[in-house]
Amino acid sequence: MVDREVDEALARSFLAELPAELAGRLRAEGERDDYPAGTTVYRAGDDPRAALVVRGLIRVFLSSPGGRQVTVRYARPGDVLGIAVLVGGPASTSVQAVEPSSVFRISTRTLTTAARSDPRVSWAIAEELNRRLYEVLEQTAVNAFGSVRQRVAAHLLDLASDHQRPSGRLVARVSQQELADAAGSVREVVARALRDLRIAGIVATAADSVMILDPGQLYAESVGPAGL
Repeated sequence: MVDREVDEALARSFLAELPAELAGRLRAEGERDDYPAGTTVYRAGDDPRAALVVRGLIRVFLSSPGGRQVTVRYARPGDVLGIAVLVGGPASTSVQAVEPSSVFRISTRTLTTAARSDPRVSWAIAEELNRRLYEVLEQTAVNAFGSVRQRVAAHLLDLASDHQRPSGRLVARVSQQELADAAGSVREVVARALRDLRIAGIVATAADSVMILDPGQLYAESVGPAGL
């Protein structure tokens, strides 16, 4: 059966750079899975898996022994999850669907076997890992030097995702002062950032919580060139 969303995501991903025969085999062997918002798609320590994001917003995060979480990356349609795990083995990261999401599972055996025998495939994987590294560096710069609006958006999405339940609402239970402390700013500046996000229809605010109405757009607000 033709799945245009899967085909479009494949065309946007690094998998489109693979030899046509291999790309066709991965497409034929793969399966699509759909997940409600809040679902844990992959848990730390699970067997290595690779998947293409077809729809939604996917969060990759680390957890401390005490239960605290830190987001490693967010993945959108066209992004591929699990490539680093294929090379380095199981990692201590988990994967969560922040909004209703779909992924297309990729045969790890087919991909790794091809990478060991075909330098074109191994080079494509190396380039993808390099892109992931640069994205981490860019996000680190945003976290350190980004605008207040960027940092507020990032913290809201992280805080809300930490406590999201499957099919539940995405709500960050935090006061403006706590959010200001987390973003390294003052309450008045954070209040203006929240007002702008509210006017844009991205969030709805209450005295001690912020509801995320559009997770994808809030993520878009959190990334980009670091400003002042």
